[in-house]
Amino acid sequence: MADYGIAAPHGPDMSGRHPSMVNPHFSMNEDEARVFSQLLKPDDSYDENGVYWADLGWFKRAKFVAKTDGAEGKRELGNLWQMIKKDPLSPVSFYFRNMVLPGAGLGLEGYVLFSIGNLKPLFQKGFPSCWGTKAGQGEACSPTWLAAIEYMEIVGIIFGQIGVGIVGDWLGRRWGLIQDATIMFLGLSMWGVTLNGWIICYVWALFFYGVGVGGEYPMTATSGMENAVGSGKISTKEDRLHRGRKVTSAFLMQGWGQFFNQVILILLLLIFHHGSGNPSYSKIAVQWTFRVSFAIPAVGTLWLVYYRTYKMRSASRQLQLQKKKSNVTGYDTQSLKMTFTHFGGRVLATAGAWFMNDVFFYGNKLFQSEFISVVTSNSTSIMPGWLYNLINVGVSLCGYYLASFLIDNKLYGRKNMQTVGFMMDFILFVIPAFNLEYYTSAAHIKEFQTMYFLSSFFNQFGPNSVTFLTAAEVYPTAVRATAHGFSAAVGKLGALTAAVLYNYIDTQTKFYVVPWFGLAGVVLSVVFLPDTTGLDLKEQERRWAFIRAGRGHEYHGVAVNPKHLSLWERMRGLGKQYDPELDYAQRVQEMRAEWEVLMQDKVDEKAGALDQADWDDLDHEFSHEVQEYFKKTSKSPALAGQERQAPLNGQGLDDSDGTIDEKRAV
Repeated sequence: MADYGIAAPHGPDMSGRHPSMVNPHFSMNEDEARVFSQLLKPDDSYDENGVYWADLGWFKRAKFVAKTDGAEGKRELGNLWQMIKKDPLSPVSFYFRNMVLPGAGLGLEGYVLFSIGNLKPLFQKGFPSCWGTKAGQGEACSPTWLAAIEYMEIVGIIFGQIGVGIVGDWLGRRWGLIQDATIMFLGLSMWGVTLNGWIICYVWALFFYGVGVGGEYPMTATSGMENAVGSGKISTKEDRLHRGRKVTSAFLMQGWGQFFNQVILILLLLIFHHGSGNPSYSKIAVQWTFRVSFAIPAVGTLWLVYYRTYKMRSASRQLQLQKKKSNVTGYDTQSLKMTFTHFGGRVLATAGAWFMNDVFFYGNKLFQSEFISVVTSNSTSIMPGWLYNLINVGVSLCGYYLASFLIDNKLYGRKNMQTVGFMMDFILFVIPAFNLEYYTSAAHIKEFQTMYFLSSFFNQFGPNSVTFLTAAEVYPTAVRATAHGFSAAVGKLGALTAAVLYNYIDTQTKFYVVPWFGLAGVVLSVVFLPDTTGLDLKEQERRWAFIRAGRGHEYHGVAVNPKHLSLWERMRGLGKQYDPELDYAQRVQEMRAEWEVLMQDKVDEKAGALDQADWDDLDHEFSHEVQEYFKKTSKSPALAGQERQAPLNGQGLDDSDGTIDEKRAV
């Protein structure tokens, strides 16, 4: 049968603007245009005149977004109310299923990873012969190994992000998710005969755990994003309106991990220190507090291994379909090479901005005890510092949730959120940097605290959430995990920079150094980051199919709308390819090609009949009106007058050779 795939993208012209593209055997009247508009111009992205939302003037765009978001909000509230009436606890189970479980790995990662900054002052108080008042001053432990605690885990994370990212694109998302959970579980075991031996074991355990942590980033981002898309060719409303929220809601579990770690440490210290949080702290109390706090995530991680093994069997479906479409069986090295060729500016944006962000983020978290000590300088107890950190994490969680609420808003969205967040962090650090003594004085300490907490808020309601999303979103499915892992690894080099540098400079110098990374993040965001807010993810895949076929200049869809391109890409002229009317004609032709492939399966002697899943996908992709239209204008006489043929005895076809699935993926 003829190949109706991307090799022949041009279809009928509904406007008459491109006579050379017109199919002489095909025309479309107003009723036919209405049929296709249902699928090709959904009302959440196009106004009543069929104009894409990004092509509207600012006032009309604001009105359209308010109307669309208002209707969607009303629908979701209505669904919530129906759930509550049926079962008052059902919203809790819904949130747990759709937000908590997808981000469970990051929650456990946040719990363990940021425990280092929380435990450091406790170890210093409980083991002065090892830690001393500052790491490295004790006589019982090696200063080199003590310093390694704070950066070896980051090195492990970098290994995991790159390695597991490649595995996720090679073997699949599900395998990467299982591997991550297993590695993290094994990495939570540590012991030692002497204090220094325990420190060495602690370092290597955190390194090994970090490998699993690193893999969580690309696996959680890609699997969460692709699960929101659906299995068909036509994208879903959920993807267009809530893709960012879905991914960010999983990512914010990292914040809850930090929160619960701090709460549990406070409770455990009170339990094992006879109900008091005041010094002096016995070695037994410190050890029990530390050990039990690490046993809790070990149990959770073991359960995560089970859940991902037996409950996430379809996590790799989107990747498998894309590989079949591209006729790739292993790792798609061609797509990787072409990604750096065609999306080099995006790599610079996602990796560079993540580097700048992590100097802020990990600098604060790994060394938060030093920052908070400025406002608790008169206390010898670790409790005030822990309580201040708990407030700081609570403020960060507010930033996470506000980010998930606004990240899909077409008037604000990803790019603005990241740019504003970087700018606010720059301002909130540069103000005290040049007058730190003034702001840390007793008369102005409240202003200093406010700026510190606000910097945490805007870090989450900005670059920390956006970098996690866009590092997967702006790349094709075939190399999405690799690109995300690479960007995250470059980001962790920023964390490593902070971990090493902050060991040698005082608090005042930290404030001199940090602000400029925020300003650099603003520049990278403005120049190189495309704004994918409201962009259909499958439309990006469609553009990538043209690029991979060496015909990127023939793509004219919304993925090259100037709104969805970076300043760098617009300067290179990519936005000039955008032509909504010609693209509409192309999409109709592509829909026809896919429909005819499915219909040909129906009459093909080898196939015989499609299974129920194939027919369900067909009904989802093409409305009854569209199917009737294609029947009337079909190019294949063999399809004329054919009626739907249900599977025999409820059984589908034997597709062991992948024939049907391969055709569906074309």
